[in-house]
Amino acid sequence: MQQPSRPVISNQPGPHHDLARRVSRGLAHPLRKPIAAHTQRAFELAAEWRESQSPRLILDAGCGVGLSTRRLAAQFPEHAVIGVDRSNDRLTRVHGELPPNARLVRADLVDFWRLAHLAGWAPERHYLLYPNPYPKASHLKMRWHGHPVFPTLLALGGLIELRSNWQLYVEEFALAVAQVTGQQADLGEWVPNGEYLTPFEAKYHQSGQTLWRLCVTLEST
Repeated sequence: MQQPSRPVISNQPGPHHDLARRVSRGLAHPLRKPIAAHTQRAFELAAEWRESQSPRLILDAGCGVGLSTRRLAAQFPEHAVIGVDRSNDRLTRVHGELPPNARLVRADLVDFWRLAHLAGWAPERHYLLYPNPYPKASHLKMRWHGHPVFPTLLALGGLIELRSNWQLYVEEFALAVAQVTGQQADLGEWVPNGEYLTPFEAKYHQSGQTLWRLCVTLEST
């Protein structure tokens, strides 16, 4: 029997006091670190695969075991769905046959996002499903909205959908989106209707935790 999941515990009472400065720093000083060779190659192979697929793209960022990629591909058969995760162990776990319009990519998301932006990719939908919350206040820079790649993530555009079992993560993400783009994201409680997109979503929901969802549609830049 699956063990219940415990709620996120943090030493932050509210949005991080340093969030605005971190976001401003990311805008003023774009990330310059060299692209890792393995991610460069993985991106090239993904780009080749895309040429045989629909130009309508969905990115599943941090796809874990790839269950969400499979289910999104089934839900959106007219789209090409690319799931990206850095863990080969997670990506090689069997969760059913991969649909023909889906591809799993082992890559560093920070580099993959930058390569996608340089290549002019403009996903129609961009999912960030239950990212690691890094709940300690000292770990703000490890959350996506506190990372210097955040402006690039937003620059890809499309409908960005973030789901988390930590309300504060979603609230901080919304504040960072507003700071960068001037747009207010929609956010609120999320109750899965039908099958779960990820194993984490199932575990958190079945443990009685409240789930949260943020959606915002952005132009690619």
